[in-house]
Amino acid sequence: MADSTGLQFVSAYAFEAMQKVDVVRLAALSDPELRLLLPCLVRMALCAPADQSQSWAQDKKLILRLLSGVEAVNSIVALLSVDFHALEQDARKEQQLRHKAGGSNGESILVSQLQHGLTLEFEHSDPLRRLRLTLSELLAIMNKVADSNGEFFLKSSELFESPVYLEEVADVLCILQAELPSLLPIVDVAEALLHVRNGDWFLCLLVANVPDSFNEVCRGLIKNGERQDEESVGGRRRTEALRQLCQMNPSQALNIRAMVVEECHLPGLGVALTLDYKPDTADEAVSPLVSYVSGLLLGTNSKVRTWFSMFIRNGQQRKRESSSVLWQMRRQLLLELVAILPRSRSTHMPNDGDTEEGSSGYSGLREEHVVKASALLRLYCALMGIAGLRPTDEEAEQLLQLMTSRPPATPAGVRFVSLSFCKLLAFPTLVSTPEQEQLMVMWLSWMIKEEEYFESAAGVSASFGEMLLLVAMYFHSNQLSSIIELVCSTLGMKIAIKPSSLSKMKTIFTQEIFTEQVVTAHAVRVAVTNNLSANITGFLPIHCIYQLLRSRAFTKHKVSIKDWIYRQLCETTTPIHTQLIPLIDAYINSILTPASKANPEATNQPITEQEILIVFQCSAGQGEGSRGGRQRYSITTQLLILYYILSYEENLLASTKQLALMQRKPKSYSAALMDQIPIKYLVTQAQGLQQELGGLHSALLRLLATNYPHLCLVEDWVCEEEVTGTLPLLRRMMLPSNTCRYTQSQLHQAFQKLPSSSPRLMRILEHLTLLSPGDLIPYAEALTASMALLLEPAVPRRILQTLSKLWMGLNTVMPRRLWVMTVNALQPSAKLLRQQRYTQNDLMVDPLIVLRCDQRVYRCPPLMDIVLHMLNGYLLASKAYLHCHLKETADFDRQTQTVSSLGVPGQPDTPEVTREELKNALLSAQDSAAVQILLEVCLPTSEEQQLGANTESLLRSIRGPMPGKLKQGSLGPRARGGMEDAEPEQGLLSDLREVQCLICCLLHQMFIADPNIAKLVHFQGYPQALLPLTVAGIPSIHICLDFIPELLAQPQLEKQIFAIQLLSYLCTQYALPKSLSVARLAISVMGTLLTVLTHAKRFSFFMPTLPCLVAFCQAFPPLYDEVAALLVQVGQVCASDVATKARDIDPLIARLQYLKEKPQEALLQGEGSSKLTLPQRTAEELGGADPDVQLCYCVEATFMDIISSTLHGL
Repeated sequence: MADSTGLQFVSAYAFEAMQKVDVVRLAALSDPELRLLLPCLVRMALCAPADQSQSWAQDKKLILRLLSGVEAVNSIVALLSVDFHALEQDARKEQQLRHKAGGSNGESILVSQLQHGLTLEFEHSDPLRRLRLTLSELLAIMNKVADSNGEFFLKSSELFESPVYLEEVADVLCILQAELPSLLPIVDVAEALLHVRNGDWFLCLLVANVPDSFNEVCRGLIKNGERQDEESVGGRRRTEALRQLCQMNPSQALNIRAMVVEECHLPGLGVALTLDYKPDTADEAVSPLVSYVSGLLLGTNSKVRTWFSMFIRNGQQRKRESSSVLWQMRRQLLLELVAILPRSRSTHMPNDGDTEEGSSGYSGLREEHVVKASALLRLYCALMGIAGLRPTDEEAEQLLQLMTSRPPATPAGVRFVSLSFCKLLAFPTLVSTPEQEQLMVMWLSWMIKEEEYFESAAGVSASFGEMLLLVAMYFHSNQLSSIIELVCSTLGMKIAIKPSSLSKMKTIFTQEIFTEQVVTAHAVRVAVTNNLSANITGFLPIHCIYQLLRSRAFTKHKVSIKDWIYRQLCETTTPIHTQLIPLIDAYINSILTPASKANPEATNQPITEQEILIVFQCSAGQGEGSRGGRQRYSITTQLLILYYILSYEENLLASTKQLALMQRKPKSYSAALMDQIPIKYLVTQAQGLQQELGGLHSALLRLLATNYPHLCLVEDWVCEEEVTGTLPLLRRMMLPSNTCRYTQSQLHQAFQKLPSSSPRLMRILEHLTLLSPGDLIPYAEALTASMALLLEPAVPRRILQTLSKLWMGLNTVMPRRLWVMTVNALQPSAKLLRQQRYTQNDLMVDPLIVLRCDQRVYRCPPLMDIVLHMLNGYLLASKAYLHCHLKETADFDRQTQTVSSLGVPGQPDTPEVTREELKNALLSAQDSAAVQILLEVCLPTSEEQQLGANTESLLRSIRGPMPGKLKQGSLGPRARGGMEDAEPEQGLLSDLREVQCLICCLLHQMFIADPNIAKLVHFQGYPQALLPLTVAGIPSIHICLDFIPELLAQPQLEKQIFAIQLLSYLCTQYALPKSLSVARLAISVMGTLLTVLTHAKRFSFFMPTLPCLVAFCQAFPPLYDEVAALLVQVGQVCASDVATKARDIDPLIARLQYLKEKPQEALLQGEGSSKLTLPQRTAEELGGADPDVQLCYCVEATFMDIISSTLHGL
């Protein structure tokens, strides 16, 4: 608004005095300044105040004294004497009239026909007419603004333009607004004043006379403002008016600027206010302009960023104007940039001949300017990359000078060099001439030369040397997108960089500064980062080594990187750095996969076993978590080395085929090494550090589940909760620190003196239960070596149970070594078998060694639980071992085995039996052998049978007595005698019973894990005496119903008998529809076999299977008719054979037929007795009877048992 130039505006001093009603300050104002504030002061003096205090009365007297000498006060007093109520009514009538007339300036109620011009009328008018003239003109402008739909216009008004009457018009305007606030809202008046000349001056006077309205007026003007203020005349006038208001009230300038950003209107105003802002205390680091513009472009609000970027782009399209806010901003930024440039600014040899004190021997930026220089660089990056600023030649030249200056060796200096380097990559067009290119090359060479000095002097781990190296590697591998990501990440902003723009920089890097050989040689010499963790940010040597490993630069140029990686892994701590796991993966790949097929030997060397053992020597020597001194290597290092070994072995197995084609066989780590690494302890430690280890814990679990399944048993995880849970922790917390500690020798002596030392041994063991599993490790050998002593009689059960609890605790930290020690300790004594020390490898090759222990273990439940746990683990370990062994040898020394045919002419040979099939057959044989041995253990010994231990007790205890269960060879109730009523003297609580439960639990788990084991074991068969135990004790045995039909179809008579006997127990235990259908099938098979079996086989088949029909009928009464028919048929066949031998058994056949046809009458006849009985027969009669006769009596006995069971059910 150049039209208001020369007019006196309200000063900031005067406005502050009005705001605070500081009479003393007001009295100090000059007459011209005071003249501008008269409307408010006169009203203040004349109107009745709300403040009735004495102090205000004194201030009011001072104001009156101040006004008494001013002539213009009289005219203002006259204005205030008008009837404003009538004036407001006339104004509203005129507004209605104009609204009806469509806004045309026809008749006016406020002003009658003007005889002269508006100015002359104003001069000759009385106060009322002056008020009417001004109000009419103002309302006309306000109506036009309301009808303009946002389009700007400049209203030519003689009243507001005449310099002679500006002060009088201003007085009238202020009085009108003050007296008619509802008719003339101050925000609408302010908006209207923008459309007349001198509007900003009028606006400032209006606000100065109503100082409380400052924020309201400013917010209204901003809300109604343009998004881009420099694009239009209206926008520029609005910006200038608001700028004048803020100059009048500078304390609110920053608040007004915040409103600008909030509304995303008038960007030029925000910049102008920043340029005008003069802080009370100058910030030497960053100027207000740099902070403000950087906040807009680099903030998180994308709407604000887009709005301000549009301001920059649009401003560049117009010709350069000194009055443009954008060019004022650019000029100010350039001045700030030049002000911090080094004194020596030659384009050819910058900063080489000049030395300044305090700059560590280099000419360049002063230390206090480094932070400001970094902020300026980022701001120019944002202006050019985000807002699209095109720098002038002068700006580009000065920027390049700043970027290639040499800062002092401080952390801020390192940051400045990194930013400068990334800006060069982001905007290579800044280097346009050969001289500038030479300047850049010299600066990059200086960076390479001084990188180590900067890192040591600045005391930072992440220096710009790693970034240089990384960029060089990216250029060599043509990963331009990675360079762009690196640049954007360092600058902290997303910039659109075209990969084609990096071609010049690529040439300079790859041909002049960093050849690939120089890169690899330099990378190995870079020192590792001490205590590397995720807390160290920036670009580190590990990033460079990782990229070189991925590009195979080390193997290509035959540079060994193994030592560097090993040193870096040893210098790690938590929280783990995100680049470590990818580094290990890339390193393993470079070991196993050659860089090219032409040179298969071009691989890196693996870490040696000696180096690995050094890392674990404390853990392997004294035991994990021991208190024998501080560990040399951190848990992070040990976990990373463990991850390396496991991942290396897995990748080696996966690559055997490719390695065989290349005739390469990298060395695998020995089993002896793996035995010395406390894998389970380390994984347990990692579980408690999951948040600090990132994805390392889950990666280790995946590798363990694949290669060491015996360390991932579900029971172990559950047991760990019991050992490491809340209750054990509380118990350990309650353990006094001065508690007596027992030594291993004391524990050993207590074991040797059993049973007399039982109380002392119990005290020692109870104390050990309070220790953590890690603290138990030194006692492991003493505990396991004395296990055999606990098998002696008279050892208290509590000692056995406590020892088992301690063993399970040790199992959570050192399972593999513990298992080997336990197996060797439980071997049979030397009298029975020469003892042999087994190794971990022996037990994985043959897991059944675990069961070749002292026979007394089989009747010691706590120790048997340990043996079963080890057996389960070694069976899984054996599977993993054979799988690995198969993959290791499959492609290097393949040996096929072929099964020849039976020699039938013309029949082709059977297909090759694959190694995989042989392995599976071995594993199945192994599992089934373990199951069969365990089932044999469940059989009572002869001594236990004499004591009355009965294997059927478990079954009876669950489902009640089973009447009619006949053992093979029993012919009736008399043969059974009183066995059913004889309970064992010891009841159900016996060692045998407990061992049976433990074994059944393990078999249940095995059958669930692999149902084929259940099928294989039952096809092999086992003693019929164990059927009640297995059916009742193994819940998953119901799966046998699926393959019993297949078992019945086997040609061997023994398998058919076993199938029917098994089915009889299953039907009683699981009375399901499926059991009914299988039972029907079994009855049908028995009927079929009756017609085809020979005389001898008929006897051997039906004698053990006929009693099973009782269970069928008991479980499924609908089968009674089929069973009765079968029994009669068997009886008739046998009777016919007997008839040929002239034996009289017709009465027997008649009884069978009677029982079949009239079972109810038989029941009624037996109501008087609890059990039906057959006529008693002497032993000589039964013993001398031929097989057919015995079978006939067996049929009769089965009939009677069925009837008896029915009667028992009633």
